[in-house]
Amino acid sequence: MAAPLATSGPGDTLKPSGGHPQRWLILGVICLAQLVVLIDNTVLSVAIPSLTRELDASTSDIQWMINAYSLVQSGLLLTAGNAADRYGRKKMLLSGLVVFGVGSLAAGLAQTSDQLIAARAGMGVGGALLLTTTLAVVVQIFDDNERIKAIGIWSTVSSLGFACGPLLGGFMLDHFWWGAIFLVNLPVVALGLFAVAALVPESKNPQGDRPDLAGAVLSTIGMTAVVYAIISGPDHGWVSPEVLIAAVIGIAVLGAFVLWELRIPYPMLDMHFFRNRRFVGAVAGAILVAFGMTGSLFLLTQHLQFVLGYDPLDAGLRTAPLALAVVLVNLSGAGARLVLKIGTPAAIAVGMTLVSAGLAAIALLGSGGYGGMLLGLVVMGTGVALSMPAMANAIMSAIPPEKAGVGAGINGTLAEFGNGLGVAVLGAVLNARFTALVPAAVGAASLPAALAAADGEAERAAVADAFASGLETSQLVGAVAVLLGGLLAALLLWRAERRDVP
Repeated sequence: MAAPLATSGPGDTLKPSGGHPQRWLILGVICLAQLVVLIDNTVLSVAIPSLTRELDASTSDIQWMINAYSLVQSGLLLTAGNAADRYGRKKMLLSGLVVFGVGSLAAGLAQTSDQLIAARAGMGVGGALLLTTTLAVVVQIFDDNERIKAIGIWSTVSSLGFACGPLLGGFMLDHFWWGAIFLVNLPVVALGLFAVAALVPESKNPQGDRPDLAGAVLSTIGMTAVVYAIISGPDHGWVSPEVLIAAVIGIAVLGAFVLWELRIPYPMLDMHFFRNRRFVGAVAGAILVAFGMTGSLFLLTQHLQFVLGYDPLDAGLRTAPLALAVVLVNLSGAGARLVLKIGTPAAIAVGMTLVSAGLAAIALLGSGGYGGMLLGLVVMGTGVALSMPAMANAIMSAIPPEKAGVGAGINGTLAEFGNGLGVAVLGAVLNARFTALVPAAVGAASLPAALAAADGEAERAAVADAFASGLETSQLVGAVAVLLGGLLAALLLWRAERRDVP
């Protein structure tokens, strides 16, 4: 049995001095649950040929198989975090594992594209519950002295999940049929259920007479519509009716959500958080780190495959040094020590400057081969490892402990926004530069299409050079955005800390 935690208010259980006695074991358990959720964000990418062949899936089907998971997950993060705070973080963690396990089983046994899409959406529901409750539990069981280190380990798992998805998927497909990439989740889910039930303490804050159902509905619809527009933009075109309608609906509904939350006595998201400079600074930084990292990797995989000629698995392996750098820096505790030594604002400034420098190195040195790209990836990974835990800690520290689930939902939502914006904005810069430089006789619908339409080696070389130039420009744009955003976030946090000093 887990040791009971002392209570400090109506219905909320808080950590004792020094943290929960089994806190590191609990951290291992919830990180395992988080890892399997994050792996499923990327694992499907390597199975596309198998799904196309065995399920007779169309291009649209494949897009929905990939996007149904992230779309549902991102749309429910705030609602899931609020439910965890209100009904119990342990209950929601167990519920998330069950839903995710059932969805994984259904996905592994799916016989049609529609069945797999529905199963992936169900997995997204479980993923939203897990991602919010894992970070909320970390905040509850660790004291202030150890929290930044624990969040660093939690952030490390995010990088591992991103990197391991394609590698695990490739390994499973080499030995089993495509459904095994989902069924492998079941033993992890079973272990997680047993460990969470035995170890994780319950904590909740049932504030208010009744739950904010209207807020939950509005936030879910609004977030889902906005994320759908961001995901669909690169494929359908940013001015296509499908994307514009989704964006308008999302923005309008989120506006209604804000007005509603300002009116009611117990909102699921207290809008007064946005008056807190510490919170706003951390929000800006979190979006821009995700913007730079995800946008850069989106472009890098194209560079590795289309310009340097690597196959998808080799390209995935060559982006792994970024995740490896994040893991090594965080496991060494360097990020936590830096925050304690120079403070959160300075640590964020240092980390995001390194992210920016890594992006610039990739842009300026990557065209000469993989060596320059490797340097940029390592520098960028080091910067991510130093800045992301500091910003997650800043967000969670700016929110009352009884709202830890909502704080985790905000953190996850920001990452989704940053990821989508990185792909959208840097991809748009790449396309604009490529279109401007590619020979007019070839056309620039896409790099493969332009290469196929090119007449002779000279024209193909000009197309490849245009694409490489577009990549360089987009990476430099990302580097500038991340640097300016990092300095802005650090300034806001520094001013907030100065104001808080008596």
